[in-house]
Amino acid sequence: MKRFTLKNLFFNRSAETTKFKERRRNKRHSGYDLNVLIVDDSRTVIAAFKKVLVQAGFNVISAANGEEGVAQAKAHLPDLILMDVVMPVLNGFQATRRIRKNETTAHIPIIIISGEQQPTELYWGKRVGANGFLTKPVDRSLFFKTIFDLLKSHEVIKS
Repeated sequence: MKRFTLKNLFFNRSAETTKFKERRRNKRHSGYDLNVLIVDDSRTVIAAFKKVLVQAGFNVISAANGEEGVAQAKAHLPDLILMDVVMPVLNGFQATRRIRKNETTAHIPIIIISGEQQPTELYWGKRVGANGFLTKPVDRSLFFKTIFDLLKSHEVIKS
């Protein structure tokens, strides 16, 4: 297995089997009017997620720690939150719990994205109210499948 670095935050299994990679010069835009809040203490990770999401047609808001993420969630009421686990001030579990306890933000789907997939993180993620769990590096197709499945199940987008 390849060692995780920020350069390979995303991977695409189908692209690994081909001899060449397709390069897109134009941004893809599907016309989604949906807001995604990225809560992560790494500016590089935020930039990578933002690039992929903006190319897919999403509007992106970001926060550098859990406390800022809770404030951004209250202020903007995003359609989806991508939450890191290990962050300063409030960690991802504490921030998720606060978002779930607030009446105005309790309905927002949250995907925990962690650097390690450990059974305890899965357990605590579900216990505090996360709707999904992904590990870094993120498979691009699984990333978007998880996002669209959650948005459909919460009736944010119609099938």
